[in-house]
Amino acid sequence: MRLFGHVDRDPGGLGMTGQRVRDRLVERLRAEGIRDPRVLDVMRQVPRHLFVDEGLESRAYEDTALPIGLGQTISQPYVVARMTEALLEHGTPRRVLEIGTGSGYQAAVLAPLVAEVYSVERIHRLLREARMRLRRIGAANVRARHDDGRLGWPEEAPFDAIIVTAAGERIEPALVSQLAAEGVLVAPVGPPSAQRLVRLRRTPAGELREDLGGVSFVPLLGGLA
Repeated sequence: MRLFGHVDRDPGGLGMTGQRVRDRLVERLRAEGIRDPRVLDVMRQVPRHLFVDEGLESRAYEDTALPIGLGQTISQPYVVARMTEALLEHGTPRRVLEIGTGSGYQAAVLAPLVAEVYSVERIHRLLREARMRLRRIGAANVRARHDDGRLGWPEEAPFDAIIVTAAGERIEPALVSQLAAEGVLVAPVGPPSAQRLVRLRRTPAGELREDLGGVSFVPLLGGLA
């Protein structure tokens, strides 16, 4: 699957950002339980080293979260893959809302898999840098705005899926209200010491909530920065 028109790659597969390193990451993800071949293929091809801070490129394909400044992180690849897989498990959404653009990496992973990605980031500097990275890799179906993520993007609602990349004490009602009928929302929920990854699905019989396991995310904050 060809994902993007231009990415910085090491065609020989050598070095810390080459194809062999990416292949090893995908093998780790598979061993940890990621099964969807679409997700594994995207994780292999998206150039994560373009989404980390300068000086951390050599660690880009480690299965670990890394700092991106301003108290924020780029999520562990396993967590990105798991959340993406959870969104796709019951059908491929067409329109996805992401809360917390951060580095832009999660949006870059979603972009080849769905028709449209809408992403909201409260920290303007992070949003500006993420937009540049997404343009660099040709992710033309991602739209991003500077706003309070807890409010979602009501003008573009409803969304087939919503993914939240920061942890709140609860799932924000404003986000649930922007979820389409039979849509799915995946979010970390809870205090720092006891966060759980939750999937909420709207079904004809009502809302279904599933606990997908423990996680660790930065807190979901309101306002603009």
